[in-house]
Amino acid sequence: MKSTPLTTIHEALGAKMAGFAGYNMPISYQGIKDEHAAVREKVGIFDVSHMGEFIVRGKEALDLLQLVTSNDVSKLKIGDAQYSCLPNKTGGIVDDLLVYRLTEDNCSEGEQAYMLVVNASNIEKDWNWIAEHNTFDAKMINISDQTGLLAVQGPQAIALLQPLTEVDLSSLSYYTFTKGTLAGLDNVLISATGYTGSGGFELYVSSDQLLALWKALFDNPPVAVTPVGLGARDTLRLEMGYCLYGNDINDHTSPIEAGLGWITKTKKENFNSIEIFRAHRTNGVDKKLVGFTLSDRRVPRHGYTIEDTEGNVIGEVTSGTQSPSMDIPIGMGYVKKGFDQPDSTVMIVVGKKRLPAVITKLPFYKTT
Repeated sequence: MKSTPLTTIHEALGAKMAGFAGYNMPISYQGIKDEHAAVREKVGIFDVSHMGEFIVRGKEALDLLQLVTSNDVSKLKIGDAQYSCLPNKTGGIVDDLLVYRLTEDNCSEGEQAYMLVVNASNIEKDWNWIAEHNTFDAKMINISDQTGLLAVQGPQAIALLQPLTEVDLSSLSYYTFTKGTLAGLDNVLISATGYTGSGGFELYVSSDQLLALWKALFDNPPVAVTPVGLGARDTLRLEMGYCLYGNDINDHTSPIEAGLGWITKTKKENFNSIEIFRAHRTNGVDKKLVGFTLSDRRVPRHGYTIEDTEGNVIGEVTSGTQSPSMDIPIGMGYVKKGFDQPDSTVMIVVGKKRLPAVITKLPFYKTT
């Protein structure tokens, strides 16, 4: 099992550790509920250095990315980031990812440079998939092992970070980034992104800088700072209705089915499965990913059956948790066409019991 450069720090803080995507990762420190609340109300810091990072550069880097991703990479300006997915050739999703358009300072004339950030469990899979399609004048570089990543999330993220950098963090709009000095460390990529719904930044540094960055953020901070594990990361993303690869999206789910039509630009000239997605837009899909809430205290779990009120099987739960912010069970799952209307009732099968659930428009948690 792999470790991040901060594993000994997590263990010293008493974190509950477990294997995740081949890495020994902190699941929680003081408890998921408290860590979740810290991100919603103040600021929390996640070690997410297990994520994968690829550089794609060259005169035809854009052509390669336009072919393998569903979103329109041509819309990116230098300093922009974009959420996207890698469609396979049968209408499913190889992975979801972020695409960053980098500066061209180190490029030859006519070249462009991008960074792709992929899920830790799919690093090898994604690399092989993109490389298989790389018949272009584009070079791929896997920098995953050399890259450290901290997610600094919550409404007080700027209050924590601004004293440590001359970069005007308030000028970074959502899904933009810059590079600068932070906490005395040069060449930090500061990205106004995150997967919590509470705002904040993601900080990319070289792996050998990660420990210094972590210590700087916890050394006499101007606001209360909480280390946060992957347990709260999951409850935070689920409250926002964000998809988790392997649960809510996978090789057999269409982005149109998953509510990701907004990152599926079927007006592009060509990309994998484009004709399938065009047909989905024209003819509709047979199933849709929905959110739902339960009044019963039991939490819906991945794989639970969803039935209609007559007892007919109509779908399956993909994610579920007890919402720390709202103190009710929430979940997501795929249901057959016609059963996805907000405020309608479906039944979640829990053992021998059938619990009523109400289809709820996403996100569950409404930010102010």
